[in-house]
Amino acid sequence: MQVSSLNEVKIYSLSCGKSLPEWLSDRKKRALQKKDVDVRRRIELIQDFEMPTVCTTIKVSKDGQYILATGTYKPRVRCYDTYQLSLKFERCLDSEVVTFETLSDDYSKIVFLHNDRYIEFHSQSGFYYKTRIPKFGRDFSYHYPSCDLYFVGASSEVYRLNLEQGRYLNPLQTDAAENNVCDINSVHGLFATGTIEVLLYDLRSDKPLLVKDHQYGLPIKSLHFQDSLDLILSADSRIVKMWNKNSGKIFTSLEPEHDINDVCLYPGSGMLLTANETPKMGIYYIPVLGPAPRWCSFLDNLTEELEENPESTVYDDYKFVTKKDLENLGLTHLIGSPFLRAYMHGFFMDIRLYHKVKLMVNPFAYEEYRKDKIRQKIEETRAQRVQLKKLPKVNKELALKLIEEEEEKQKSTWKKKVKSLPNILTDDRFKVMFENPDFQVDEESEEFRLLNPLVSKISEKRKKKLRLLEQQELHEKEEEEEPEGKPSDAESSESSDDEKDWVEEVRKQRRLLHQEEKVKRQEQLREDRQTVLKPQFYEIKAGEEFRSFRDSATKQKLMNKTLEDRLKLEAKNGTLSISDTTVGSKQLTFTLKRSEQQKKQQEAEKLHRQERKTLRRSAGHLKSRHRRGRPFH
Repeated sequence: MQVSSLNEVKIYSLSCGKSLPEWLSDRKKRALQKKDVDVRRRIELIQDFEMPTVCTTIKVSKDGQYILATGTYKPRVRCYDTYQLSLKFERCLDSEVVTFETLSDDYSKIVFLHNDRYIEFHSQSGFYYKTRIPKFGRDFSYHYPSCDLYFVGASSEVYRLNLEQGRYLNPLQTDAAENNVCDINSVHGLFATGTIEVLLYDLRSDKPLLVKDHQYGLPIKSLHFQDSLDLILSADSRIVKMWNKNSGKIFTSLEPEHDINDVCLYPGSGMLLTANETPKMGIYYIPVLGPAPRWCSFLDNLTEELEENPESTVYDDYKFVTKKDLENLGLTHLIGSPFLRAYMHGFFMDIRLYHKVKLMVNPFAYEEYRKDKIRQKIEETRAQRVQLKKLPKVNKELALKLIEEEEEKQKSTWKKKVKSLPNILTDDRFKVMFENPDFQVDEESEEFRLLNPLVSKISEKRKKKLRLLEQQELHEKEEEEEPEGKPSDAESSESSDDEKDWVEEVRKQRRLLHQEEKVKRQEQLREDRQTVLKPQFYEIKAGEEFRSFRDSATKQKLMNKTLEDRLKLEAKNGTLSISDTTVGSKQLTFTLKRSEQQKKQQEAEKLHRQERKTLRRSAGHLKSRHRRGRPFH
């Protein structure tokens, strides 16, 4: 079943879809229903509701039980019983039928007007009588009080045939050259004919009350009055239009795929039957016009369900364009062709043709379409993402870890038994850790990599998630139109607590550190070789004595060091000693550093003492030899 909507008026096509041959077995029919969506969704309201080739006219009996239709080929009439939802009988005729009328409430008395001037009468059992009129007929009407048949056609005369007397009466003369249609008012018996022009007249005036143009340049084939909504249904071979009889404002329209031959409005309901230039006859249900007939009341429930779950309508496959749009696309030559369907102030055209022509006229239109699709895709993926809080600028990975731990704690089943601890992210005491860059954790340092080998491996998953969050923030700020990077396919599995894995990871980190250090040394050596030494000049301040470059460099380095580093150096040199006292405090002892002149004086005094000591030893030796009587040499 196909649904179309115009001016918020739903029109349900009950005859769309594929037909299944009668000779197919039930098993094959079920197989086709499983494979083909169109076959599965079709609704076969009346069995075999079709003609071999073309359907020309269609009408409903006065009691509403029977639907009669004529068509070709061969010329025939078919009668369908709505109570049985199937074909009741079929009769073949000698020539094609122009129109027909049921004189009784059911199908027992039928009059056919043929295209070869013959008038054929049928009873319940079949053919009954046949006669001929002087000119080719186009339409006729039956006056019940007088039992007169009025025939109009290719003549200015209106022929009268009295069925009670069985003879022709004097014809009625009109001013028109030809008459196309005729009708008799059932209330007061007024007879009216329609000439070549199609106009709506008020019988109290000779001027037309309203002129309505279908804008197709085609003759009107059918006119029906819908009293409940004050509507008129007019149909040509292309379209059925429904408009207000007082203002002429369009209510809705129906445009079948094939040309229309006749239209019939089922009395007291919203069902519309059409005879088309195709074997299948059209069945349309418009809930606004009225309820479904009694024999198919289930349509009301079906349409209510469809309104709750709307599907694509017919006009989703068409693009509405104005005449100016056609000029811009260079398609004005298609006006009047089957590629354009006139509607209101523009036309409907196939959406595929529209896209092809627009791509040829504007090659960059595809890029705009592509950007729109990408933007829609991004919005869909954003809705599926896990929404996390905004991460701080410093220690983002640590903050993400804390957020994940908090979420796991909330999802765990034992969260009610554990006392809730304050969150570091919301604690003001640790606020500086996520704001000051000095507290940033250096994950590339040697200490971090050796102490946390498995922690660094676990953090790879968190880094991927962090990169995705940064990309998301970047897209939201800059509103980029390119698709985001693909998310990681599989997250790394949880690390094992096995000691062997831990040892292997430590060794791996050590090897990486050695390799990095080796590469750094090679790069430094390469830079040193390429460096060209240049003479440097130094300025000596007033009052200072130049000793050597080494002493000045050492002094400069010492001045750049902190107090803690200088104290450590002095303790190492022996000028400072730190010891604990009995009361638990610290005791510092400083040794003053001697100047160079004092050092020289001390060395000279030491040398003088050594010389005097040597002289004393020599004098004592001489005295001992003299006492023993040994001569001096």
